[in-house]
Amino acid sequence: MKRVIAIADRAALVSLKLLVALNVLFFLSFLIFLLLAAGKAHAEIPVCTGVNMLSALQKSDPAAYRTIEAEAAATPNGKGLLWKLEKPGEKPSFLFGTMHMTDPRVTTLPPAAQKAYDAADTVIIETTEVLDKQKMMAALLEEPDLMMFSDNTTLSSLLSADDAKVVNKALDARGIPPGSVAKMKPWLLSAMVALPVCEVARQAGGAPVLDVKLAEDAKASGKAVEGLETVADQLRAMASLPLAFHMKGLVDTLKLGDKVNDVNETMIALYLRGDTGMIVPLFRVVIPEQVDDKSGFAEFSQTMITSRNKVMVDHARPILAKGNAFMAVGALHLPGPEGLVEDFRKAGYTVTPAGL
Repeated sequence: MKRVIAIADRAALVSLKLLVALNVLFFLSFLIFLLLAAGKAHAEIPVCTGVNMLSALQKSDPAAYRTIEAEAAATPNGKGLLWKLEKPGEKPSFLFGTMHMTDPRVTTLPPAAQKAYDAADTVIIETTEVLDKQKMMAALLEEPDLMMFSDNTTLSSLLSADDAKVVNKALDARGIPPGSVAKMKPWLLSAMVALPVCEVARQAGGAPVLDVKLAEDAKASGKAVEGLETVADQLRAMASLPLAFHMKGLVDTLKLGDKVNDVNETMIALYLRGDTGMIVPLFRVVIPEQVDDKSGFAEFSQTMITSRNKVMVDHARPILAKGNAFMAVGALHLPGPEGLVEDFRKAGYTVTPAGL
């Protein structure tokens, strides 16, 4: 199988991991608004560009594409965004996979999901703290070490001379003075640079990502809104991963430059198709060395997805017991043998696909 893929270079494919991180960590998406909103509310939103890399792969390397499709098809619960949760003695509820972005294609619910959402009494999202700016700031100030280096460490001190030049040049190109983020933990900076300029601009201008929109609309219509985690929980999960993992991801993403638009478009295309089970197979085929245990991908998956899935199920069960809830969490939490769909089945629920 070809190792040189025509759709993008290695950096583009490695950087998909950062978009995976953004889409399993709801808080990081909101953080973009918190960091960049001041003074940009009326800025003109640039036009989004980008091409679906999988479409290009289908033409340039059909064998690789078929391999990805086959593995995705074998991934448990890898197709579909909306799932019905049923348990004896409880009114049915729904589990829906979100993408933490503001793109109108994403924030417009599919008809089946819209119907389930409209009929729900309760809406559950990953964390409700993002709905209260003061509460959010208080949570951030309680554990500043999760966001900033408190000792003599700076981002540049963790980079080689060559990588420091790459990072500084890329930050300047995005209008981010390197000195202004010198003490910032790399996962926060990654949240600012792993998305296209158009998406960052929409969020900085106040456009809500899908999860926030669902929660705000629910409150406005009189529905109850519940959360499964705290901001600190999500930040601790990200901070627990090796610093070297985060630094490599940051450098690779900044090297990506404008190709981040293609990465973003690919993720959106997969999401709109409900192909949540295709993400990891994509990694495994085109960059297998990036998905083995040594690369840190296994630790990433365990920390950011599998472990948090168990917590989400535990915290959701008493809310779901009240019946008629609409639970909306990052779509990458759903598929796989240890995804939320299987975890709810293990918890005694009958879980069936209910559409995109």
